[in-house]
Amino acid sequence: MSDQADFLTPADEEAIIDAIKQAEKNTSGEIRVHIENITEKPPLERAQEVFHVLGMDATIARNGVLFYVGVQSRAFAIIGDEGIDKAVEADFWDCTKDVVLGHFKEQRFKHGLVEGILRAGERLKQYFPYADDDKNELPDTISRG
Repeated sequence: MSDQADFLTPADEEAIIDAIKQAEKNTSGEIRVHIENITEKPPLERAQEVFHVLGMDATIARNGVLFYVGVQSRAFAIIGDEGIDKAVEADFWDCTKDVVLGHFKEQRFKHGLVEGILRAGERLKQYFPYADDDKNELPDTISRG
């Protein structure tokens, strides 16, 4: 992996954004992906900072999920807001992280993120089903640092 410019192709990014939209169709949960080159901090700590900067802690049901990737640092983390963490089983994020990292080890970055996003969406659907008055509180785009 060199840097974030080479990490995903434009087609890969579209597939990831499509996965976010698909995952959010059946839930009020909000999923974001953030990619940056380097972090000097532990991945979870940096992901928590990004979570806050992106306003993900301001959703009504506190049900945002962030997939954080530090490309050159080879850093990865998934975090959920407090509403989700109270609902899902304790090892859910670790299991999802393992799925994503399994693909990453094979240089299949798009596949890893798409599978992780769809898995998170399935779980969110169980605990935060879509309601007619739901609105998309956060953009579905990939943010960059």
